[in-house]
Amino acid sequence: MKLPRQFYQPLAIGAPAPWRELPVKLERMIHFVPPHLDKLRAKVPDLLRQVDVVLGNLEDAIPADAKQAARRGFIEMAKVSDFGTTGLWTRINALNSPWALDDVIEIVGAVGGKLDVVMLPKVDGPWDVHYLDQLLAQLEARHAVKKPILIHAILETAQGVNNVEAIAAASPRMHGISLGPADLAASRAMKTTRVGGGHPDYAVLADANGESARKKFQQDLWHYTIAKMVDACAAAGIKPFYGPFGDFSDPAACEAQFRNAFLMGCAGAWSLHPSQIDIAKRVFSPDPAEVAFARKVLAAMPDGAGAVMIDGKMQDDATWKQAKVVVDLARLVAAKDPDAAARYRL
Repeated sequence: MKLPRQFYQPLAIGAPAPWRELPVKLERMIHFVPPHLDKLRAKVPDLLRQVDVVLGNLEDAIPADAKQAARRGFIEMAKVSDFGTTGLWTRINALNSPWALDDVIEIVGAVGGKLDVVMLPKVDGPWDVHYLDQLLAQLEARHAVKKPILIHAILETAQGVNNVEAIAAASPRMHGISLGPADLAASRAMKTTRVGGGHPDYAVLADANGESARKKFQQDLWHYTIAKMVDACAAAGIKPFYGPFGDFSDPAACEAQFRNAFLMGCAGAWSLHPSQIDIAKRVFSPDPAEVAFARKVLAAMPDGAGAVMIDGKMQDDATWKQAKVVVDLARLVAAKDPDAAARYRL
């Protein structure tokens, strides 16, 4: 275990010092772009006005014979676009693949100064983060990158879930962790072919009541894992995210899954299809009524001390902290979205 002083030292001579606090950014949706497809890459300038994060995907869903084209396409996309306040991420290939090393070396060498986050798939433990941490530091030093590139892990193996606390605290580069339900389902030998969301067979029955038909209540397959991930991220001071929802034909179910994750503490989710952008934007922005009530709590308790009654409900320092979470998020949203600012009256 590194002591705090060593933990925040650059891992290569000439590399930038790691962040001690994560940059404060709005990241309600991480929008995936397959950069080997010219038609979709050409839409990035328009996407930048709609999304919080654009991610060039190099891993799953990119055919093996298109891996190099995807890498080249991402570099071109990064060079020609002005991202402004929109985050620029890439998901590299898994560390045990033949493409991962070239992904990191070529991308940091070409556009390391513009890159915010590297998403690392199939993280089994902190050792995967340590490898990428050291490699990024060496490349930052070689190419005079001034801003440290962050790491975002995907939780998609049973071993990764078992080690999630250690993964979250593995490096000061850690930005956050996303749930990867499809690969995790396979790793666990779960009997589902769905990408995220619920399953009608994962349910409980109401108590028997004579001859009446018993009601069936579908449960959330991912509740335990999301809760464990959120706790690990909160303890380490990084961000938890829900990952993909694969059924583009069911926006209601997508919204329900995103909302569950939002209520449990997730900062955002992946959007794999343009139709999911507005869902994520709506879900991961606080409700105006909640914001109005939270502002009443903060106004009644400016220093967070004591207790007051508001609308017949007792509020104390604990609810003051909850209210501050809601208002702080509303201010972030309002700073990017004038319409939201009007709804929040901020």
